Amino acid sequence: MSQRINPFEKGFPVTKALFTLGAYLHKNPVVEQPLLHLIYMRVSQINGCAFCLDMHSKDLLAMGETAQRLLLLDAWRETELFTDRERAAFAWAEAVTMLNNREVPDEVYEQATEIFSEEELTELTFATMVINSYNRFNIAFRIMGGNYVPGVFNAKAAV
Repeated sequence: MSQRINPFEKGFPVTKALFTLGAYLHKNPVVEQPLLHLIYMRVSQINGCAFCLDMHSKDLLAMGETAQRLLLLDAWRETELFTDRERAAFAWAEAVTMLNNREVPDEVYEQATEIFSEEELTELTFATMVINSYNRFNIAFRIMGGNYVPGVFNAKAAV
């Protein structure tokens, strides 16, 4: 498999808006950064985005996340390693990503609103939308995983 094009270079005027939203979530988080990165990782698992999985796993490890939690993230319902806040965020992000029957189930919404403020839930939704967008760009254009270096910005690594 080889990369098709680099949409972040060729389509920079369009992707700049996505970068701006991602930068806002990074610099002005209502929700804590480690949780946002866990959301990015979980959504990237669902979508099968190797580049984003590489990036967010490395970023999470650099933030002090444990390898055990990363290895079990895909099975978060079957372990006690995650907090109620994390579980509610994962359920919300999964429901927003998959939109089964074109909706987010009421029970997922109710669980999320018990834990998150309206502002936090709005931010979690935008974070989920952003990572889904990046996943789709990377998968469509075959952006390869494995080469991300934390702290080094380039057009490929701007996800």
